[in-house]
Amino acid sequence: MTLTITNIKRPGSGQTESVTVEHGRIKGWNLPPEGRVLDGQGGTVAPALIELHAHLREPGQTEKEDLHSGLAAAAAGGYGTVVSMPNTSPVVDEPATVRALTEKALTLGTARLRPAAALTRGQRGEALAELAALKGAGAAMFTDDGRTNEDARVLRLGLEYAGSLGMVVSVHAEDASLRADGVMNEGPVSEALGLPGNPAAAEAARVARDLEILAGLHAQGRPARLHIQHLSTARALDLVRAAKARGLSVTCEVCPHHLTLTDEALRSFDAIYKVAPPLRTQADADHLLAGLLDGSVDCLATDHAPHTRAEKERDLLDAPSGIAYIELAFPLMWTRFGETLGLDRLLHLMTAAPARVMGWPEPSLDVGAPADLVVLDLETARTVNPAEFRSKAKFTPWAGETLRGWPLLTVVDGQVAYQRE
Repeated sequence: MTLTITNIKRPGSGQTESVTVEHGRIKGWNLPPEGRVLDGQGGTVAPALIELHAHLREPGQTEKEDLHSGLAAAAAGGYGTVVSMPNTSPVVDEPATVRALTEKALTLGTARLRPAAALTRGQRGEALAELAALKGAGAAMFTDDGRTNEDARVLRLGLEYAGSLGMVVSVHAEDASLRADGVMNEGPVSEALGLPGNPAAAEAARVARDLEILAGLHAQGRPARLHIQHLSTARALDLVRAAKARGLSVTCEVCPHHLTLTDEALRSFDAIYKVAPPLRTQADADHLLAGLLDGSVDCLATDHAPHTRAEKERDLLDAPSGIAYIELAFPLMWTRFGETLGLDRLLHLMTAAPARVMGWPEPSLDVGAPADLVVLDLETARTVNPAEFRSKAKFTPWAGETLRGWPLLTVVDGQVAYQRE
């Protein structure tokens, strides 16, 4: 299929251009229109976004989300590729499950799926899954996300084995014994509300342990690669920054909700703000933003974690953790931090940077590059209306807010995956 998108601008250029894509690749710029012609409405074109951390809930939890709704939501958010987490029912720890998910996603015409597989069998943290077979089936990374890796020896073996396969191990870095039954950040707000707190030390202590495991493997010449998910505290980021200065192969991600919300939101007692790790302080959020600016934070990820409305309407002690907002991650970041980060930096954090974490080719707009594109309306303000979400989780902390930067069009492998009506 040949597709031409007219009336678009490349980042940093005021010139109106057109791009033609054919056979899944960029054929050229400003050629005579061919095939299907779409008006880009004066939007800014960029490589489609890449999401390294999303919960799509299939198999087994499709009342919360499924591949169709989750990948459609991702495409509406401008994402061309999504790495799904394996904490489903059953857990994604068998090659056949990885293949089945990938094959189903290919039939949907939405964002591209790259399933992550569990590091350990059943995500129980006791014995490694069949990592080589999972890689052969198409697993993108290994992670027990949804569970913390309590057994340090098993994590060490997993890092060593995955490293020999050229694969990344991604971890939810939180000490479960320190976290205990905490439902929000431990501090003055949790004390005032009388709620059990989750201390910053739970994250920092586990990050420190995992980094020491990584350092030991590197000292033996082992090519292990560690990716730390959803960093939420200043102390943990400082540990990662120091590890990078030592030359360790560690990367990390930060989520928009940890940048735009704080533990003050829990004064509402609304479980929509309950996440793991929890919303922290404004000082933590400011420190994470500084990390995005200085490069110590590698990329942005959403940790898109949909639940049913009934689950999130439980009280804070019983409600599950998670916020679902993959459709508005870019508009949220652009509206709140566009002036601070700049367009080039923000796009880097959501495209080339996650690709670099994974060791994938960096996306580009060059002729011959894969035709994964997003057209963004950086100027028009729209009100967040969760009823319009493609996700099954039609509620959000940012409902009613006015944001700019909404995707107009998402193209994946040369095919239209999303077009704003």
